[in-house]
Amino acid sequence: MFFMTQLVIKQTQALILAGEISEAEANLVVLAEKEGDHALVEVLDEMAPKDVLAVMREFDASKESIVNMLVSPEQFVQAIMLERQYGEPIEKYVPRLRNTMNAVMHRTPGACSEVLDCLAEHDEGVRLLADYFIDHYDSLQALAYHGVFEAEVDLEKAFAPKSAITWDSERVDELDQGLEIGDAIEMVRVRMSRSEVADSDWMETAWVLRHEFSDTFELLIIEIQDRLHRAAEAARMPVAESSEPGVPRLEDEDEESAI
Repeated sequence: MFFMTQLVIKQTQALILAGEISEAEANLVVLAEKEGDHALVEVLDEMAPKDVLAVMREFDASKESIVNMLVSPEQFVQAIMLERQYGEPIEKYVPRLRNTMNAVMHRTPGACSEVLDCLAEHDEGVRLLADYFIDHYDSLQALAYHGVFEAEVDLEKAFAPKSAITWDSERVDELDQGLEIGDAIEMVRVRMSRSEVADSDWMETAWVLRHEFSDTFELLIIEIQDRLHRAAEAARMPVAESSEPGVPRLEDEDEESAI
């Protein structure tokens, strides 16, 4: 079995290097059909994470992939951590990341917890989760501080003048007065059941994270708030003058040091 495993791995790697990703996945499917799912699991465990990711990135949401169904949570997390290295524009990176993660995290009711457990143990796990939730930061903070994905709106406050870059200023004031983020989150009870948000997507992922991995969820909220703060600071910075569009102008001392 060892020699067969190594042969399949070499064949699959060669196909991936040649850009034949569909053929590489087909090669793995043939193995599973001939030798059983356990044989494919063994091969996936031995494959390089970058090769596993190359196959998984071709995932078509309209059909089931045997690789997504059988890859172990540990191997999957090692692979998905490499997604950033493709350097895609964010409008392509985020949907692909979310689709790939959802395909594994929501393949069974218990898979989400298994993957999140591995992510919680990884140094870059929180950053990856922040990327996964990038389009839903307001909803995540509402879940943290209000127990639902959409906080109730106070109409009087809603129509009052306020900064476009602040979120839930009353909560921020509380934190400034010494209330830790973790304590603030702990004081709020989630007011939804998993079945109410079972979308096999970001809402269900957030629910499981909030309920079963409170420490990681707290770190995620801190990461989100840090990103929003940095984005707000960047938005306030003046645009540097430039002799050419898109080329920043160096200060005199920078010009001297660059020569």
